[in-house]
Amino acid sequence: MNAPVKTPKIVTFGCRLNAYESEVMAAHAQSAGLGDAIVFNTCAVTAESTRQARQSIRRARRENPEAKIIVTGCAAQVDPDGFADMPEVDHVLGNDEKMHAQPFADFGLGSAERVRVADIMEVRDTTPHMIEAFGDRARAFVQVQNGCDHRCTFCIIPYGRGNSRSVPAGGVIAQIQKLVDQGFQEVVLSGVDITSYGPDLPGEQTLGRLVEQILTHVPELPRLRLSSIDSIETDETLFRMITEEPRVMPHLHLSLQSGDNMILKRMKRRHNREHAIAFCARVREARPQMVFGADLIAGFPTETEEMFGNTLRLVEDCGLTLLHVFPYSIRPGTPAAKMPQVDGATIKDRAARLRQAGEQALTHHLDHHVGGTVRVLMEKPGFGRLDDFTPVTLDGPSGTPGEIGMLHITGHDRSTLLGTPA
Repeated sequence: MNAPVKTPKIVTFGCRLNAYESEVMAAHAQSAGLGDAIVFNTCAVTAESTRQARQSIRRARRENPEAKIIVTGCAAQVDPDGFADMPEVDHVLGNDEKMHAQPFADFGLGSAERVRVADIMEVRDTTPHMIEAFGDRARAFVQVQNGCDHRCTFCIIPYGRGNSRSVPAGGVIAQIQKLVDQGFQEVVLSGVDITSYGPDLPGEQTLGRLVEQILTHVPELPRLRLSSIDSIETDETLFRMITEEPRVMPHLHLSLQSGDNMILKRMKRRHNREHAIAFCARVREARPQMVFGADLIAGFPTETEEMFGNTLRLVEDCGLTLLHVFPYSIRPGTPAAKMPQVDGATIKDRAARLRQAGEQALTHHLDHHVGGTVRVLMEKPGFGRLDDFTPVTLDGPSGTPGEIGMLHITGHDRSTLLGTPA
């Protein structure tokens, strides 16, 4: 009797782009015969995310003493020596190297150096990767862009991802067609700064133009969703796609970070408070069912109580619903790390108040859906998401993952809608 084939374990931290890249790595590790490997795809956006990765690596070694542990991702790219110094780690792999099959093949043969991390700033292109499967997910992530040319003063990610580079439209469309052929009902366009898509490609390519091309060339794709966007980079074509195309889902996650103009200036953001409010109002006027999420940072250096108040009011002024609140975290090597810091207790308090505002906004949003009939994509038995990304739990038949159906909303539990098949 043949022994069962072992499958590499991929532990993913952070963003949707990491989720996509983990699928690519899973295929590479499997092909390389690394069935006993545990691959950690780390995140460096906060000190806490890096701490959690280290903690998870140590726990994995205790529980799997014979496993080959490979660490990659943004935290490994930024601090390869720090992870290489961990006795639990067998190999450290850079963010560019992790997307290629050869390093995994070398690891499988035991012939690779322990640390393989090149200068990410030297990477000039992003090759499309054809993913054969996306595990059990009902939606698939497709990378359209990587890296970032902006240098926000709080952010370490450009040093983990490199400069902005775009995947040619043909590769993106081919990948989406493949996923649709496999039965996926929804595709999420992902990247580090997807609204910067296109200037490095031939012709007049933009994210709006890419969305237009996808919808034209893959007409059988039911649902297209955008990951986090930068509103200041939204051109008229993208605005038209967002507001007029029913297959583009009515949910935008905005990289806002603050609602105070002085803090935005010290962050080196390119928008101001007034632009953010005007953008949300214009989108909602054109498409009233649009739901906005946002990234917001509490306790950025020099932030006063009055400045924080401007961010707190932004939740209502922009009509934000789904918040990602980040307590400011020092990232060594960034300009913000050298600015006068807000004390930790104040940061914690402001983050809690922001989250509370987000919870109130979400409750109001959930109230609005009660009694209505809505379209839902089932993600797993008993759980799905509306077009606007609102979570819903089924009361009754569980539903089939990947299926799109109609639900009647009967109530909510302050975080998730409750529904029954319509």
